[in-house]
Amino acid sequence: MIRKAETINRALDKAIPLIEPLNIYKAMRYTIFAGGKRVRPILCLAACELVGGGERSAIPAACSVEMIHTMSLIKDDLPCMDNDDLRRGKPTTHKVFGESVAILSGGALLALAFEHLTEADVSSKKMVRVVKELAKSIGTKGLVAGQAMDLSSEGLDPNDFRLEDLEYIHVHKTGALLEASAVIGAVIGGGSEEEIEKVRSFARCIGLLFQVVDDILDETKSSEELGKTAGKDKVAGKLTYPRVIGLEKSKEFVKKLNRDAREHLQGFDEDKVKPLIALTNFIANRNN
Repeated sequence: MIRKAETINRALDKAIPLIEPLNIYKAMRYTIFAGGKRVRPILCLAACELVGGGERSAIPAACSVEMIHTMSLIKDDLPCMDNDDLRRGKPTTHKVFGESVAILSGGALLALAFEHLTEADVSSKKMVRVVKELAKSIGTKGLVAGQAMDLSSEGLDPNDFRLEDLEYIHVHKTGALLEASAVIGAVIGGGSEEEIEKVRSFARCIGLLFQVVDDILDETKSSEELGKTAGKDKVAGKLTYPRVIGLEKSKEFVKKLNRDAREHLQGFDEDKVKPLIALTNFIANRNN
């Protein structure tokens, strides 16, 4: 994971140079190099290699999903959304550069993500599929839908909220981009339809796993440990797994999702599966 993260960081450094408009590029680079775990791009590369593809062919796509993820963090932290001052242990983008530059830098990252994606050396048929998969994951069938429902559910009584609705928020707000990252890697790597759907099912599990762990950490860790404001979900009255089903049941659910994710990888080459199992364990056992 460290080696792949270094590969991605070098590619991102090249893709986002410090040029005019300088303040926009400074904000883009500030946020994307603020210490992210690079889970999504690593997942993209690992899925590509899982189905027999080469790492190099998936690097533009891996960078693209990290650009989009970073854009979502910038928007998520804005005063009109989650109103957060801290991200990855540093002041959020709008706190450093102002709201207008933060919004523009997020838009720039979104546009650059699709521009950079087209640099992947794949057939036009694969490219169309990859672009569609990525776009779908961040629009009204993905991230935007989850974020909208998350905002509208603030302050609701957990007893009046179905578990299916909470899962909808997490699968769309967090899981959709993780799922797309893996599927894009598998498509670029030349996976069969059966392999791509297996990868999709695996990624859907770890997408939900990621957010359930996030909910648990928000309840149990300090701001210093998390690198972001702890307990803000409870203060905002957000619906989380610990709030709806309790902390212990949430921890049990994490174990179940970890097991389910592994099952979807059955039938693949054992050595090629190892990075994805390691990534799953990392997500399940992380502390921030």
